[in-house]
Amino acid sequence: MTTSTNSGRAKPPAKEGTTGRRRAKGTPALASERRDHLVKLAAELFARKGFQATTVREIADEAGILSGSLYHHFDSKESIVDEILSNFFTELMAQNRAVIDEGGTPYEIIASLVRIAFNTLEPHRAAITVMQNDWNYLKGLERFEYLTKAEDEVEKMWITAIKEGQVTGTFREDIDPKLTYRMIRDTIWVAVRWFRPGGRLNAKGLSDHYLKVMFDGIVVH
Repeated sequence: MTTSTNSGRAKPPAKEGTTGRRRAKGTPALASERRDHLVKLAAELFARKGFQATTVREIADEAGILSGSLYHHFDSKESIVDEILSNFFTELMAQNRAVIDEGGTPYEIIASLVRIAFNTLEPHRAAITVMQNDWNYLKGLERFEYLTKAEDEVEKMWITAIKEGQVTGTFREDIDPKLTYRMIRDTIWVAVRWFRPGGRLNAKGLSDHYLKVMFDGIVVH
């Protein structure tokens, strides 16, 4: 019987970039990192060009991969924007509900809702920009029905707080609660077009100034 000349010898360690490293690339953690990276790149493109104007090819080019490789992570461009928007609304709704559950005066509730909205401008700039530019298109797709439901819930929170403020004498009786909410909402969200993090005002400074104008006006009393 012959004996192998390699018997008893330790196997040499795998070279960097060979079997061991290739296996690491397939780990769930790294796959999740790549997915998150693709979402961030797509979000920037959506914010800059608009969702409908951005192609899958452009997202893949930005990531330095082939278009086909993108489909290993997402089945469509809509799936990517769905993740962007759902993350935004999950966070927004959780914070809004917490304010309502905590309670307080109508003044305090409205002020807190305003601050929450302004605090989303930086971390969720892409989602808000997509909502600004592509709302009419997205709300017509079945998978985005949750957008309308979430918007309706937020509107109800605001209108309830405004009406309670009218009953207690905090807010004027001659304003329409629904119209008031929509005017406030639109002026906050449109700020995403010109608000720049690192500028003269941060989100807190911006919300402080907005609340001052909203509650006190610009006329000297």
